[in-house]
Order: sequence, then C-alpha cells, then structure tokens
Amino acid sequence: MDDGCSVGSVVFKSAHRYLNGVWHTTRLLGTYNCESIEELNLTSSTLFSELGVRPETVAALAKANITQAFPIQQMTLPLALEGSDIIGQAKTGTGKTLGFGIPLIDRIEAPSKNGKPQALVIVPTRELALQVSEDLKLASAGRNLRVLVVYGGRGYEPQIESLRKGVEIVVGTPGRLLDLQSQGFLRLDEVRILVLDEADEMLDMGFLPDVEKLISKVNPNRQTMLFSATMPGSIVSLARRYMTKPTHIRAVDPSGDSSLVDAIEQHVWRTHQMDKIEVLARILQATGRGRTIVFTRTKRSAQRICDDLAERGFKVDTLHGDLGQGAREKSMQRFRDGAVDVLVATDVAARGLDIDDVTHVVNYECPDDDKAYLHRIGRTGRAGASGTAVTFVDWPDMARWKMINKTLGLAFGEPIETYSSSDHIYAGLNIPTKVSGRVQRGPRERKRVRRSRSN
Repeated sequence: MDDGCSVGSVVFKSAHRYLNGVWHTTRLLGTYNCESIEELNLTSSTLFSELGVRPETVAALAKANITQAFPIQQMTLPLALEGSDIIGQAKTGTGKTLGFGIPLIDRIEAPSKNGKPQALVIVPTRELALQVSEDLKLASAGRNLRVLVVYGGRGYEPQIESLRKGVEIVVGTPGRLLDLQSQGFLRLDEVRILVLDEADEMLDMGFLPDVEKLISKVNPNRQTMLFSATMPGSIVSLARRYMTKPTHIRAVDPSGDSSLVDAIEQHVWRTHQMDKIEVLARILQATGRGRTIVFTRTKRSAQRICDDLAERGFKVDTLHGDLGQGAREKSMQRFRDGAVDVLVATDVAARGLDIDDVTHVVNYECPDDDKAYLHRIGRTGRAGASGTAVTFVDWPDMARWKMINKTLGLAFGEPIETYSSSDHIYAGLNIPTKVSGRVQRGPRERKRVRRSRSN
C-alpha cells in the first residue's frame, strides 16, 4: 500500500450497490493518522478459484454448486488466507460462514499430528453450531478434516470420545465448550485459528464472560476472526483486548438497517384476534410460496398455532423453548429437508436460524421492538434473494407498532384493517381467490396429527 498505512491497522467501511450485474463497492480505508479512498469492483461472478482458495476446497464447494463468492467473501478471503485478524461486521445471510470457514479449512494441517484441535469456532446457539459445522464439513470434504460440534442438551460421552480420537475443528456454544475445557477433555493450546461468530448475540445472551475464559486458554499466537452484525462497546473492547491489528470489514450498507428493510416486500395489517388464523391460512396458499417462518411472542402461542395449522392440513412444525433438544433438532431437520414448509417459532428459539431459501416471514404477533422486527424479517430475503414479510398488528399492539414504524422510518404508521375476506391480501400476495382456510391433507399427515394430539 503506497499511502503509508499498514494493512493490519486499516478499517474498511464498505457501501455496496448492485448495478448492471456488478457489485460496486466503495471502500474507505482509515487509520489513526491517514485516510484514503479506494474504488473496488467486486463482480458477482468472482470465482473461489480466483481468490487463492485451495483446489480441494474449490472442488468440494463446486460439488454443492457453490462456485461464486459473495461480496463479504471477496473482501474477507484474501486477508484471512494470509492470517490477518479480521472483524467482519455482517448480518446473517451475507455468506460470512464461508468467509471465515474457507480460510480456517485451508490454513490448518490435516490430519493433525496429535489430534488436538487447530481451530475453534464459538457461536451463541445450538442451531447455529449445527449449521456452521455442516457448512464446514461440506467445504472441507476434499481434505478429510474432522469437524466436531458441541453444545448443551446432549450427552457428554460422544463429544468426549470424538475429542479423544482427535479432531481438527471444534464448533460449539460457550457453556459446553467451557465445561469440556475445564474437565481437561478439550485442549486449546494448539488452536491456531479462533472464530467468534455473532458476537453481539453472545453479548445479549450473557455469554461474554465464558467466551473470555475460553479465549484465555487458546494459544496467544493465533489468528482471530470476529463476526458481529453490530459493534456495541463491549464487543469493541473485546476486540481491542484479544485481537492484533484487526482489519475491520463492513459488509452492511452505511445507511444502516434501511438496506435490509428496503430489500424485503413488507405488508403490515391490523388484524383481529378471531380472524388471524384464517388470514394466515390464506397467506400460506400464496402462489410460489416456499419455506415460511411464523413468529410468535410466546411458547404457548407457537404450539397452539402449529397445532391449528396442522389440523387445517398444512405441513408445519414448531420451535420453542419447551421442546427438548432432540425435538428441536428434529423440527429443524424436517424444515431443512422439506418434510414441512412452515415453521412456527418464538424469537428466542429462532436465534441463529440460518436458512437461505425462506420466502415468507409472518409476524403473527407484533414484535417487541425494532430490533426484534429486523431480526424476524431478516430470515427472508437473504443472500440476494427476494422475500416477503407480513406483520399482524392487533389493537393492543398499535402503540408498540407505531414506535417500531417511527424508529425504522417505515411507511406503515396506520396499518390497513384486514380480514380473511379482504381483497388486498389476495392481490398483494398473489393468493388464488378461491382458497379457503384449509388444504387437502394426505393420509400420512392426518396420521401424524392424530398421533401428536394423543401424546
């Protein structure tokens, strides 16, 4: 770099515009004593093979029809593959998992000489741990790396046995990781690459003390990559304490959350308690609807709506805190595999949910605040895809909704009064006018509903 700035101290702030098939990215490089502007053209057709990625990794990704890098990956990979510390400010759905996963896979030895982990990925939730580990297994198939996922709610024995046999990569939640480390089963002294994913979520969930204990056990001569949608003061302090001249890459539009909001087709309707399930049943029959997440505020509501939709013939499952870990994993797997295409979930249970092809989100109950609203609707319209979000607002929630609307600068200050017979729901969401509140259910689905009612 000819402006006298060292790469390690550079802060990247990026604004993206997608025009004529090309990502136009302005990257501001700022340090303590110099500043410059560099124009980059990040094309949507940049291949992983052009970014210095190992041929084995490129081949493994190609088998899954993943050949082109997203903008966050194009910015992250050249630096991460060189071993630089990175702060990636990016929301879920931007491709950040491979942004840190590919360097992790490419830079460790396989197999490890003594079986000790060489890479550690810390995530806030069990669901995210499973998703990240699956992505890493897919991308590392050509190198035969051993990836272990650990989290609470499961027995220790299989996880301990895997650690004894030897692994190269460990992905897990803070509590279980710390338990295994304190018992002497998880040795972190040879970890060369540390990843903290969704650090702001770990802060919100009270995990930072456990995270810092884990960091203190990791080899200090390591590469550290931290990813977070937001950068609150506690996360900035964490980065200052444990990272070495990190490069800060922003993969979000500097205009803030409006870029997310603008990318999703939104509908906000004032509904009535006795008719909401009828409106929802019609939304679920929209032409072209794919995977759909229905959000509620309480566990009881989630289960009630799931049962009602199942009785009406929809392929539906639920995700909430009263379910055991096995049931939660089964629900997620059925949703991913397409056995069900509707998932009714609470906000807490859906944290870390990372599924790219969700076409619709329905806020059956109004979210608590603007952050919850953005988190919910952000489950759709991911990785450049289109998405639709519908929010139901009951009379008691009008004050809460108006605050959300004002904070985010939306145009839904007075939600449209809506019934299941209202013309605008059919026209606005491409719903056939002759649908009813029920769909035809096959024999197998009827049997499953009867069985769930008897349990």
